[in-house]
Amino acid sequence: MTAFPTDLSPLTGRYTIDAAHSRIGFVARHAMVTKVRGAFTEFEGDASFDGADPSRSGGTVTIQAHSVDTRNADRDKHLRSNDFLNMDEYPQITFVSTAVHRSGDSSFDVTGDLTIKGVTKSVTIPFTYEGTATDPFGNIRVGLEGSLTINRKDYGVIWNAALETGGVLVSEKIQLEFEISAIKEA
Repeated sequence: MTAFPTDLSPLTGRYTIDAAHSRIGFVARHAMVTKVRGAFTEFEGDASFDGADPSRSGGTVTIQAHSVDTRNADRDKHLRSNDFLNMDEYPQITFVSTAVHRSGDSSFDVTGDLTIKGVTKSVTIPFTYEGTATDPFGNIRVGLEGSLTINRKDYGVIWNAALETGGVLVSEKIQLEFEISAIKEA
């Protein structure tokens, strides 16, 4: 892995997300006392990066909603239902970037349209560049990590249950997590 370069031009190019070495996950509060973590196991994405002018960079990610995995089959079935993701009607969650801004020495803010359950909202995901490496197969890989918190009700994901002790079963705020390994195209 290399440190963040001052000259970004070597990073210029097109990239494809390596889903086998990446994670798109989420965290939600459950019963107001603990966190439940999950991930989507099927997704794809690509990006272009312009080292001379990062604002001309962009990318897309498509997540298959049915691939939600919280390590609990009953909970996953409920998340796929109309109460949450309604995957039969809305099989994909998408993110399409609209702007990229360098926010620090090794960080970028990526703004774009996040669509969940047919509702599109503009969000900004702060990403940190984690480094570049050449893997044993000669592929140039770039690592990025980012996260943001959304309100699931903004996307029409409104199901909940009140608790006798106060509060609700599932938090409205959901943290989305992105751990990305992207391969530079030759």
